[in-house]
Amino acid sequence: MPELPEVETIVRGLKKEVLNRTFLNIWTDTLRLVKYPNFKDFKKNIIGRKILNIQRRGKNILFCLDKEYVLLIHQKMTGHLLVGKWKNNKSKWIAENRGPLFVDKINNYLHFIFFLDDGRQIALSDVRKFAKVELWKKEELINSKGFSSLGPEPLSDSFTLLKFKALFVKKIGEAKKVLMDQSFIAGIGNIYASEILWEARIHPKSRIEYLNEEDIKNLYKAIKKILKKGIKAGGASLSDFRDVYGNEGGFQKLAKVYQREGDLCLICGSKIKRIVIGQRGTFYCPKCQIKK
Repeated sequence: MPELPEVETIVRGLKKEVLNRTFLNIWTDTLRLVKYPNFKDFKKNIIGRKILNIQRRGKNILFCLDKEYVLLIHQKMTGHLLVGKWKNNKSKWIAENRGPLFVDKINNYLHFIFFLDDGRQIALSDVRKFAKVELWKKEELINSKGFSSLGPEPLSDSFTLLKFKALFVKKIGEAKKVLMDQSFIAGIGNIYASEILWEARIHPKSRIEYLNEEDIKNLYKAIKKILKKGIKAGGASLSDFRDVYGNEGGFQKLAKVYQREGDLCLICGSKIKRIVIGQRGTFYCPKCQIKK
């Protein structure tokens, strides 16, 4: 699933390409991708809307439109947004550019297309069709249950060490699970949680109620460092993720523990181990990351 760095990569790409563009029409072969409102109302209200800004909240992409509308897209497990030109050939959308949009198969599972006023499209490629597309009035979205329950943004200027420490008050659980809890901190998923915990030298199964002040400080620094590193690398393309131009990210080449089971730790030389936490593969160094 695309995490904060991947979603931020998409948002930055979209801002370069489609700000101030207007939606002229939409197409989909999977009506269930629209989760709110019903498809008829979604189509009626999205057409003619102008893109004023594009933001990220957690793992959500937010198109801020005129008339106080917000288009929310969550890419879920295998989705990614692309910008380009496609033509329909015998019920199949074909990219006009012969670059990655055309040749990379993972960019060819188009199930939702937004037609823009400059002749281009924003397309959602999603192998498993789990993505979520919604259209809200701004105030309603802010107050909605799923949105209002999101935790703080870890890369915001207001996310200070003092505020991070306050999150631990009365909080219990295993470090990896807590990091991935979107109501605790927004945007961190499986890949970056493993990398952050290795950077902070904290075992994924350590109880956060046992972490000392130095552990929390190290964890705070690691969150900032690893997420910024992920954004700079254009996200991780271990399988499905691509940027808006259809290109792979590079963070998978920089990972120190994720999917490196059996490789040697770059700090101590011990073999990286893999365990399962919450049905997700988790990677760590048994020597550098001692369980608390």
